[in-house]
Amino acid sequence: MKKQMAVLLAGALACSAFSGAMVANAEGVELNVTTTFAGEDGNAQNFKNAVAAWEESTGNKVNDASATSDEAFKARVEMDFQTGADPDVLFFFNGADANSFIEAGKVVPIDTIREEYPDYASNMNDDLITPSIVDGVKYAVPVNGYWEAMFVNTTVLEAAGVEVPGADYTWDAFLEDCQKIKDAGYAPIAAALGNIPHYWWEYSIFNNGNVADHLTIPASIDEAGAWVSGMEDIKALYEAGYFPENTLSATDDETFAAFVDDKAAFLIDGSWKVGGIAGACQSDPEDASTLDTEKLDKFTVTYVPGKGDRKATDLIGGLSMGYYISTAAWEDEAKREAAVSFVEHMTSDELVAEFAQHTASALKAAPEVDEAAFNSLQVKSMEMMSGVTSLTGAVQDLFNGECRISTFDGMPQIVTGEVSAEDAVAEGLDAYNAQ
Repeated sequence: MKKQMAVLLAGALACSAFSGAMVANAEGVELNVTTTFAGEDGNAQNFKNAVAAWEESTGNKVNDASATSDEAFKARVEMDFQTGADPDVLFFFNGADANSFIEAGKVVPIDTIREEYPDYASNMNDDLITPSIVDGVKYAVPVNGYWEAMFVNTTVLEAAGVEVPGADYTWDAFLEDCQKIKDAGYAPIAAALGNIPHYWWEYSIFNNGNVADHLTIPASIDEAGAWVSGMEDIKALYEAGYFPENTLSATDDETFAAFVDDKAAFLIDGSWKVGGIAGACQSDPEDASTLDTEKLDKFTVTYVPGKGDRKATDLIGGLSMGYYISTAAWEDEAKREAAVSFVEHMTSDELVAEFAQHTASALKAAPEVDEAAFNSLQVKSMEMMSGVTSLTGAVQDLFNGECRISTFDGMPQIVTGEVSAEDAVAEGLDAYNAQ
């Protein structure tokens, strides 16, 4: 059975098909390419296969310097640009981590490339390509993104007499369901507030604000009503007993285990958790052929309950990485065509669909995929994504470092009343504004 691949939504989806054609290029060019498709990245093998196909079809060669994405990798990329060892093509973050080489003019804007290659990235919805925070210019052509939503253990819901939530799920309905689940002897919410409160922090603020303002960090505590109310909502959930009894001392791994072991109902996490849940349903976590399909079928994914101006179908997510062409490659006549060809190949409809799978993309028209190639949770993720009304980035990615200590590390103190939500938020904002 075939179904349409879920495309990242931001209001409405564009429907036009890819009309661009691959550029031809001279044979024998060697491109230095750096990506994060390495190590345990789920697309590492897909990347190797795609590179091999491009090399075979063009006669060119890729010198692959890909590595696992971590702080050391980010520092290495920055150092490469500073020392003149610029990669020809780079798959990298499009947020603040890219500021240094964008400010230095080390990469080429998409519009500049289109002046010579008009069809470059023409299969993408330009509205969904993230501009640089340095100058508002778009440099990176996206492939796959991420989303954060609510995973559901239907075994627990059935035992508690609760229906699987849908697209119109409200905060009030969620609270009623949590009480039913608690009364049935289960933990409504799998979360380690003393270890990783990240997702609840994000969505609780989102629920007390709106899509338009979510990524605006308050200038002062006087403007931080949504943030304070969000922390107070988490406190109310804690006081109602909707988190595990050990939520302040447990690790995220422990509360995740409670979720997959039918002890907790709801888990807010990212699209990457689809693989984690599937792995937990395998007798051998490293061998997909050992998947217990009946066990996996008992899990689904839905929307985080909405409150106020935020609809449940407004999710946190986005396209945080993409392919850059360096100025060094662009100014090298021998490499320019090959670099454009390589990026067009890696961002074609077919490969984007393969890399994005159940996550998100900026394609104008996603190709059909064979549902039989995916497990049941991946299919449910695609179906969930087809109903998304907007994707908004995570404000915690902007509000990072010491700014988050008072509300991340300090979440146990907030929910137990040792520190007021207002004081904790004010401390974080003071740290942010002092930077």
